[in-house]
Amino acid sequence: MKKHLIAAAFSTAMLAPAFVTTSVNAADYVIDTQGAHASINFKVNHLGYSFVVGRFNDFSGDFSFDANKLADAKVNVTINTNSVDSNHAERDKHLRSPDFLNTGKYPQASFTSTSVEDKGDGKFVLNGDFTFNGVTKPLAIDAVVIGEGNDPWGSYRAGFTGSTRFKMKDFGVQMDLGPASAYVDLDLVVEGIKK
Repeated sequence: MKKHLIAAAFSTAMLAPAFVTTSVNAADYVIDTQGAHASINFKVNHLGYSFVVGRFNDFSGDFSFDANKLADAKVNVTINTNSVDSNHAERDKHLRSPDFLNTGKYPQASFTSTSVEDKGDGKFVLNGDFTFNGVTKPLAIDAVVIGEGNDPWGSYRAGFTGSTRFKMKDFGVQMDLGPASAYVDLDLVVEGIKK
């Protein structure tokens, strides 16, 4: 399964070298969705001709992280599937229908990590249980640590990016747009504020 690593759309606080430090202990973080420093983006091939891209505007979560012990990291995320946004109101209405997200019956999707494989140099594979459309299956996310440290407002932050791909039919999606449109690519930007 081909997976793409993306390192785009990072906030200044995540990238500023002046704030990067080395972690000494595991810490718990809340994902910074209020400051819009995190995002869940998706891309689906449209009939083999182009792509439909979008995002989920409403989600929440937390993670536990120590850069020196990546294997001990834990992540929990809950997504409000009604918040799907592909920049087209009629298409979003269809995406919320039983053909795709079935938000009337399953208004949430979630990911709970189960293990982490440290690949070295800040790269890791985050394994977990992904619940989508009422179906729970294992999902692996290729991830990269971006950095951590103090921000200008008195908080401590840590962030990473991740990407994964899953087959819609594996999660009971009814609509069949052909083999070119069978998969969803998810690209994640996660920045957390230390609790």
